[in-house]
Amino acid sequence: MTSMMMERTAMGMPMGQTAAAPLSMPTGAQWLMIPRCTMKMEKCNGGMKITCVCDDKAACTMMQNLCSMMAGGMVSCCMIMNGMAVCTCNLTMGLCKCEMTPNGVVLTCTSGDKACCDMLQASCDCMATMLKAGCCCCLSINNNPVCCGC
Repeated sequence: MTSMMMERTAMGMPMGQTAAAPLSMPTGAQWLMIPRCTMKMEKCNGGMKITCVCDDKAACTMMQNLCSMMAGGMVSCCMIMNGMAVCTCNLTMGLCKCEMTPNGVVLTCTSGDKACCDMLQASCDCMATMLKAGCCCCLSINNNPVCCGC
């Protein structure tokens, strides 16, 4: 359990329900296991790199499978401190590619446009500073959490 982080997702009744005629029974709490990893953010030529490393083999495999399934989707990072979202960076201004490493993944987000490259690198600086200050980062692809780390 040390290499996984648990995240609670939405629960409740579907939209359009009335008190007289419920559409379905309420669902219970839904939990999602998210691989825990060590994250590093750094600038690179044309943008930024996010390196995620897992010490646990099962967590690493799960993270790599999630990245493979979501490949080509929108990458976002939510920086969290004390359970509260501090900052969310949607890396829509670049092309993000995921490469597998023996113990994790490397996401490279780059752009040929100077202004977009500057935004990616500013986001990198912001998130790297937050990681150093003690925030955790939840990395998502297509709004699906792929891994979380500090």
